[in-house]
Amino acid sequence: MKGPTGPWFRGTHSRGQGHIRAGGVGKNVNFVFIDAADRVNDQIDAAYRDKYQRYAGPILDSVLTDAARAATIQLLPG
Repeated sequence: MKGPTGPWFRGTHSRGQGHIRAGGVGKNVNFVFIDAADRVNDQIDAAYRDKYQRYAGPILDSVLTDAARAATIQLLPG
């Protein structure tokens, strides 16, 4: 299982910082862990629904779960 029990997530949680690479760009970042009850999760869920509405049903619902919320990480410049 990935998410909070996965090695990558546990590593980010213990260190609180890291380096990410996307689109050929690398950046140092700080990881901020968001409480699953935080209202920002409602905004994230709404953005997923808007962007991926064509995948309605089981596919979209699979990422809009309490487990997904428990693994939400905000990346801030490091």
